Parts: sequence; structure tokens; C-alpha cells
Amino acid sequence: PVPEPRQMRDGMSFPLHILQAPRGQLKLAARQRGDADELARIDAEPLGELPDVYRKVPIFYITNRFSVRGPNTTVTWPRYSKVMDYELEFGIITRGRGKDIPAAKARDHIFGFTIFNDFSARDTQRVEMEGRLGPSKGKSFDGGNVMGPWIVTPDEIGDPYRLRMEARVNGEVRSRGVSEGMLFSFEELIAYISKDETLMPGEFIGSGTVGNGCGLELGWYLEHGDVIELEVEKIGVLKNRVERQDV
Repeated sequence: PVPEPRQMRDGMSFPLHILQAPRGQLKLAARQRGDADELARIDAEPLGELPDVYRKVPIFYITNRFSVRGPNTTVTWPRYSKVMDYELEFGIITRGRGKDIPAAKARDHIFGFTIFNDFSARDTQRVEMEGRLGPSKGKSFDGGNVMGPWIVTPDEIGDPYRLRMEARVNGEVRSRGVSEGMLFSFEELIAYISKDETLMPGEFIGSGTVGNGCGLELGWYLEHGDVIELEVEKIGVLKNRVERQDV
């Protein structure tokens, strides 16, 4: 629905994903080394507490607005990665132009809602994140940002923070979630982003992955030819296929 957003920002809004994703990366590294003892040790550890920074300010990164694809497209696996993953998210498309927008008026800047699949090259992302600057090639490759199938306006959505969400791979349910419990609402994200910065119409802001909404958290990764369906209540189903280039 938006082939080339004016800007793309993706957040980290769901506490369970924030806690489980680093553990998933540690398990991925241990699995690649064949270290069964380390896998067992990681599994036995409690999740711990959410770092304070995630409650202090909204955390987000800026991704490649030129790598967007829509529903029913084939996402080509980057050659440099061996571990591909999906992410179940939803997000907003902005309207109007504004700066220093208070959260109480930010809803006026939400044109509508859509589903977002933030495809991720997990093995590459794991190495990049050691640099503590955020993901780059782990997220940025042609077709890696998929959104759709529609933009649904707020009057059709009602309460956007109670929507049921589901991820399926080849028709099998991988996870179910709900959009409830975001650390910062989209209105608060808009208020933060627009501090001394002009928010433009046609920008995309993602929620971040819902808890259990990706293979990294569950220990399941994508294979050549897999079909991924992300469903969000009142928006629809975003369906895509992934294919390796070297098969």
C-alpha cells in the first residue's frame, strides 16, 4: 500500500519480545557451535527484568524505505545469511505535517494501520548487534520490509491496542498474540519522534515484534519456499513466500 514511505522507523514496544530476543540470539550462537550444555544453561535461566531504558524512552531504529514490498510477493533471501526469520508486527502510516506534537493530539496524525513483516537475517544481525549501534544488513536487504495488505483507517480499527495477532508458516500456527501492553503507544511514539523534528505525511512507524512473534524467540527459523502469513484482527492477512537465491 505504500511502496516508498517517506521514512521508516521500527520500535521495540512489547516487553516479552525485548526479553526473549537476546536469549534467542545466544541460543542461536550456541546451536551453531553445537554446544548442548550452553543451550541447556540458557534455557534454565529466568528471563530477568526489563532494562529501565525501555520504559524511559521509546526505542526505535530507522530502516531502508526503498526495500519495501507488498502482500503476495516473494522475498529473496540475502546470500550472506543462513538464518532467515519473520517478525509479526503492525504499524501506522502518518498523515499531516507536524513538529513537537503532543501525545494528546497525535491521533490526528495517524492516517491508518497496516501489518508489518520485518524479515531478519538473524545470523548477520547477531554479529552487528555486538557493535551496539543497532541492526543494518541484518534488516536491510531488497524486499526485507513487507507491509500490507491494506491501510485501515482508525475509524475501522477502534481500539488498536487490543487487536488479536497470529503468525502462520505453511499453514501451521507458530504463535498468537495481542497488541495490548505496548510500552509506548503510537501517539506517544509520534510525540517523541516529533520533538524538534518535523514528522511528514506518509511515514511508517512500526510497533516492534509482539511477544513470541518471531522464530528467534521460539527456536524455529525459515526454510526455502516457506509461506508466511501474518494476521492482525481488523486489518487482514499479510502473506509472503521466502526463497533462497542459491537453490
